[in-house]
Amino acid sequence: MNLAVVIGSTGGIGGALFDALEADGTFDAVVGLSRRTTPNINLLDEATIATAAAFVAERGTPKLIVDATGMLADATAAPEKAMRAIDPDAMARLFAVNAIGPALLMKHFLPLLPREGTALFATLSAKVGSISDNRLGGWYSYRASKAALNQLVCTAAIELGRTHPQAICVAIHPGTVATSLSAPFAKQGLDVLAPAEAARDMLAGLARLRARDSGGFFDRHGQRLPY
Repeated sequence: MNLAVVIGSTGGIGGALFDALEADGTFDAVVGLSRRTTPNINLLDEATIATAAAFVAERGTPKLIVDATGMLADATAAPEKAMRAIDPDAMARLFAVNAIGPALLMKHFLPLLPREGTALFATLSAKVGSISDNRLGGWYSYRASKAALNQLVCTAAIELGRTHPQAICVAIHPGTVATSLSAPFAKQGLDVLAPAEAARDMLAGLARLRARDSGGFFDRHGQRLPY
């Protein structure tokens, strides 16, 4: 079976991606994974990631894997407005979820992609993780964790290309989407997308990518963004 896999499928963006892929009917099955599915997947627990990857491998061959996980803030930490607000524990949590977790997903899920033919792994990054595009400062932990994710994607894509020459591994910025993650920080007047609209745009944008784009950072329409 040709599979699509959505990691973070019970979140706002992940749920919309899951629904869009099921409605599209391109794949034989769509597998959703999250902390609330069976098997569950917890980015802070590598054993659950390995178990989830084995579950997918038993179901078929994933041709599309989208990691729709991420963390901007939690009950005890918010994006920093200044250096004096940096907290090492909060920063470590963001790196664990936004960089180390996706790295472990790539470790266990990229080998499942077919060695022949087009296949794609995409993970949600953020435009504020772009170093060259940083004009406002602030948000130290979130920016740095997403910049780290972009580097991990670029590095993994190089290794993947040696064994899977037609596979694509990219980071994608979904835009500002109306989810619980972004709601407290969405500025008035900012273009905020409904999850279904963001999912539709992302899937169309990903469909435009080719093997030569592997390792890149793109917006939801498939347009390249600067690292």
